[in-house]
Amino acid sequence: MAWALKLPLADEVIESGLVQDFDASLSGIGQELGAGAYSMSDVLALPIFKQEESSLPPDNENKILPFQYVLCAATSPAVKLHDETLTYLNQGQSYEIRMLDNRKIGELPEINGKLVKSIFRVVFHDRRLQYTEHQQLEGWRWNRPGDRILDIDIPMSVGIIDPRANPTQLNTVEFLWDPSKRTSVFIQVHCISTEFTMRKHGGEKGVPFRVQIDTFKDNENGEYTEHLHSASCQIKVFKPKGADRKQKTDREKMEKRTPHEKEKYQPSYETTILTECSPWPEITYVNNAPSPGFNSSHSSFSIGEGNGSPNHQPEPPPPITDVSPSSNLMLVNLLPTTTPQEAQQWLHRNRFSTFSRLFTNFSGADLLKLTREDVIQICGPADGIRLFNALKGRMVRPRLTIYVCQEPQQLRDQQKHEDGESANSTFFVYHAIYLEELTAVELTEKIAQLFSISSRQISHIYKQGPTGIHVLISDEMIQNFQDESCFVLDTMKAETNDSYHIILK
Repeated sequence: MAWALKLPLADEVIESGLVQDFDASLSGIGQELGAGAYSMSDVLALPIFKQEESSLPPDNENKILPFQYVLCAATSPAVKLHDETLTYLNQGQSYEIRMLDNRKIGELPEINGKLVKSIFRVVFHDRRLQYTEHQQLEGWRWNRPGDRILDIDIPMSVGIIDPRANPTQLNTVEFLWDPSKRTSVFIQVHCISTEFTMRKHGGEKGVPFRVQIDTFKDNENGEYTEHLHSASCQIKVFKPKGADRKQKTDREKMEKRTPHEKEKYQPSYETTILTECSPWPEITYVNNAPSPGFNSSHSSFSIGEGNGSPNHQPEPPPPITDVSPSSNLMLVNLLPTTTPQEAQQWLHRNRFSTFSRLFTNFSGADLLKLTREDVIQICGPADGIRLFNALKGRMVRPRLTIYVCQEPQQLRDQQKHEDGESANSTFFVYHAIYLEELTAVELTEKIAQLFSISSRQISHIYKQGPTGIHVLISDEMIQNFQDESCFVLDTMKAETNDSYHIILK
């Protein structure tokens, strides 16, 4: 405690502070300490808290914070003395957060009679998840289209003005409020902690979140950019009524412990005091990739020497396309010699735009060195497996492949031989059609693409049977086609309109 001698404090203040610290260590009443007991604003850039560090008094111990935020939810009794409190919440349930004006007389007079802005966030507690927050939230958006992570229960809230929720920031809400008036905000958290857990064997523990509040005052231009105060607390979110069961389980576990063991744990408080922290860094993400939940466009296929690819490619290929005959517009393999710029194009083409920012400086060699566990940890289970398969060039075979010839082509090579006779050569050009749904509608669409016409212009598709009869193609018939069957397509004008009949011979 030698550092305490360097503080320019009066003896009375030092003595008072020591008495308060001693009383707090005996009683453990963290609420009476206020938000200043765990000041970390000068310690960490990211809001990651360690109670062991915050137990040391900071240089501004005597500073009274201008605001205090109280979450009306009980803390867990199964938290050790020097650890940060943990609060359990139920998914979708409204919880009150009281916004308290804690200023001394004459402090911050510039906000008297004015409004301040507070931004609420639900963020990750773990540093590893903070680094990939954008990817984690985008994955949640894809799995829960139309839902938000954080909402304000406006009918129950008191004193908030102009509440806003940005559609692109699912975990953030903001509003204006007057510190001189009573203000209570009711929030709802719709994600649960286990949605961001690596699922391996089942029953994994959910990840902890943080509820963080950043408050700002307006500047000369009327913009709320001047930071006043930030505070946060650690939470876990369970399915409805799950938080109540978890709280009961923790309480029962503590009752079974000996009195000596109980001394190592904090008591459960009826409310949760948000502790001071650094302001959350403002990071602007640019993401133009459509989310799968909202992507309703159909796959498009190029008509050429290889029609219909087993892998749908809705975007045109980048300049690094493999033009070898065997590629056939399939998923292009990434090469070790691929530059970071070309790797970005490859990610966009193969629907990994969400992670392009994360892999900005990765070359083809860097990406190919990633293991299956690496990409799953970075991108999550679903996209991680998809990216790993794409990196290794693993192709999914179609359920059925057939070869069709539009028309027999006669090429007469007028080459004069020594005897003065001409030689005739005849060959057939076939196109591959890949079927995955094995339906007549799918076959109609693929043949229409082959003829460069609309599928509506094809009335019926027939298969030529014994004695030349025309059998109408059905789903069941296609399902009984032999793989890699060959057909010659013949077209016949329909009698009533401009459509055609297709005959497979």
